[in-house]
Amino acid sequence: MCWTKALVVFSGQAELHWLRLLRPGFRHCFVVLGAAEGWISMNPMAHRTDLTVLPVPADFDLVGWYRARGLTVLETVLRQPPRRQAPWRPYSCVEAVKRILGIHDGFVLTPWQLFRFIEDEGKKSLTGCPNLTDDLPINTTFASEADRSPAPAVFLRAD
Repeated sequence: MCWTKALVVFSGQAELHWLRLLRPGFRHCFVVLGAAEGWISMNPMAHRTDLTVLPVPADFDLVGWYRARGLTVLETVLRQPPRRQAPWRPYSCVEAVKRILGIHDGFVLTPWQLFRFIEDEGKKSLTGCPNLTDDLPINTTFASEADRSPAPAVFLRAD
């Protein structure tokens, strides 16, 4: 699958008491990736990470939908990071999103800093399909056209 859209969604909601120390409106973040086949959301939380195939068409206005619910959304790009280990940081929503986007900046630690980092790069959209899986030992061919059908909406949880 070729991800052609990347959205980072920021929220001010904080169920963990210590997250209230972070900037209002920027206490949590997650990433949504879009392709011709549809959308997938990756929401890293303290107790689990949710991967969700979103049951909406590829042309659905997710940016508008999230913004209508009071969330801040930035469109960004998937980067091809350098082939070296990313700086070590504790697992957080920011670190999980940075790894998906290919960001290795070790000084981006909070959702607000991630927002500013992406905003400083300028709003960009993906123009091609970066080959981010060149060296992965996976078979991406399909046995038949039926295997290409979109997956149903599912929740994958790490409990």
